[in-house]
Amino acid sequence: MDKATFEQLYRDMLPGFYRLAQSVLRNPADAQDAVQQAALKAWMAADRIRPGNERAYLTRIVINESRNIQRYRMRVLPAAEFREEGYDPPDRELAWAIDSLPEHLRLPLLLKYMEGYSEKEAASALGIGMAALKGRLYRARRLLAKELKEEVEWT
Repeated sequence: MDKATFEQLYRDMLPGFYRLAQSVLRNPADAQDAVQQAALKAWMAADRIRPGNERAYLTRIVINESRNIQRYRMRVLPAAEFREEGYDPPDRELAWAIDSLPEHLRLPLLLKYMEGYSEKEAASALGIGMAALKGRLYRARRLLAKELKEEVEWT
């Protein structure tokens, strides 16, 4: 992958990467660090990215970098100080309900419904099978519906 193609692809995906890192880290500064570190690592591995799999590959790097920072912060900061307010979504109740989901359910939900990934792309980015992804999406939707106390039609 040449530099111009990589830069354009990364720029196009940057807002989604930031939202994803923000979801994992819940700290804007750490999310920016994760996305920046992911860009560097992705560029260093650009020759290994298979055509057609770029989105999932880059997303996986962002998730891994976010988790690396999260592990580091958990060792450095007391848990009470770790969670900070992030971006202010329009629907606070929904945002709170999504935030309260465990990470293994929250990330598939965000990738599929908020970032528009196909199920195949989301499964690949998360390093799980399609059946596991569908199961996690199902459980996440049910927990959200229960938390929000309303029936929600998911597509």
